[in-house]
Amino acid sequence: MQWTYLIGLIIAIGGLVVLDRKFRLAFFHNFKRTAITLSFAVWLFITWDIFGIRLGIFFHGNSAYSLPNRIIPEFPIEELFFLFLLTYVSLLIYRFIEKRQSS
Repeated sequence: MQWTYLIGLIIAIGGLVVLDRKFRLAFFHNFKRTAITLSFAVWLFITWDIFGIRLGIFFHGNSAYSLPNRIIPEFPIEELFFLFLLTYVSLLIYRFIEKRQSS
């Protein structure tokens, strides 16, 4: 049961990759540019999370659905996958709207 959240995130990311491939929105449009953009955005959110943890704003709720392992205290491994999913879906939505408007 501990792997449920991580597996869900991976399935969701897989679905986004399928959409990306079908509509050639991000990685399948310009791999290098997408990788740089997502890397920067994820890094920014990791920094935000670390500040939130240090200030006592963010904490891990010890859910039965997530892994007990942490990268740093209060920063679960699944958070990296969530932050990637968050930035990837945002980029795909932006690119889809941009592509529709230019057509």
